[in-house]
Amino acid sequence: MADRKVILDIQGLGIDFGGLTAVNDLNMQVYEGEIAGLIGPNGAGKTTVFNMLTKVYQPTRGKIFFDGMDLEKKNVVDTTKAGIARTFQNIRLFSGLSVLDNVLTGYHNAITYSPVEAVLRLHSYRRQEREAREKALELLDIMELKDDAEVIAGNLPYGAQRRLEIARALATGPKLLLLDEPAAGMNPQETEELMKMIRFIRDHFEISVLLIEHDMKLVMGICERITVLNYGMMLSQGTPEQIQADPAVIKAYLGD
Repeated sequence: MADRKVILDIQGLGIDFGGLTAVNDLNMQVYEGEIAGLIGPNGAGKTTVFNMLTKVYQPTRGKIFFDGMDLEKKNVVDTTKAGIARTFQNIRLFSGLSVLDNVLTGYHNAITYSPVEAVLRLHSYRRQEREAREKALELLDIMELKDDAEVIAGNLPYGAQRRLEIARALATGPKLLLLDEPAAGMNPQETEELMKMIRFIRDHFEISVLLIEHDMKLVMGICERITVLNYGMMLSQGTPEQIQADPAVIKAYLGD
């Protein structure tokens, strides 16, 4: 990894909720173009880490550097604009809007026209809306959802809803994509297709990916490095081969 730039640098990260320490002294890095994994038992603090990275939660201690930027004083909007996008364990779409409109919400993060230009439908408004629509349709085509562009998002099959949530996240133009249990609820064939899609997304969009996942076939099949959490603390870090052979990980999580 020495030849690759660090895109995410987490140093001594921790958070307390009242008297409970949810995450403590987490140190990890994600490199440009890397697919990295964050695993651990239920309640280990994985989603809490994602919430801190996207500033849904403000850490109690520690530092987060993203692409050289200190995120200490940043909020959710700031981190999105900086280039961090995420999906959720439980799919969060605008279920009453069309597939296309869901993706357009991601592109509107970069809109620069004023409210007056929008109300009067001036040239800047029309141009940016047209460009956003064209980009959204291109992205839907990549994600194999273009034929469903006008379908109400809540009417899509489960696997398609997962792809749509990823598409909406990609519409924000991220440098780092956080995937929270993307294979949850998928059958083996869907999971296999998801693995190919994650690799394609990394390569096509030239971004880094950090994923939380319980499906060990997916994690071990696509992640270059894995961090294991247990009770909010880092238990192990390494390649898939190192993690699978670590006695502490086997005892705490993977099983014999």
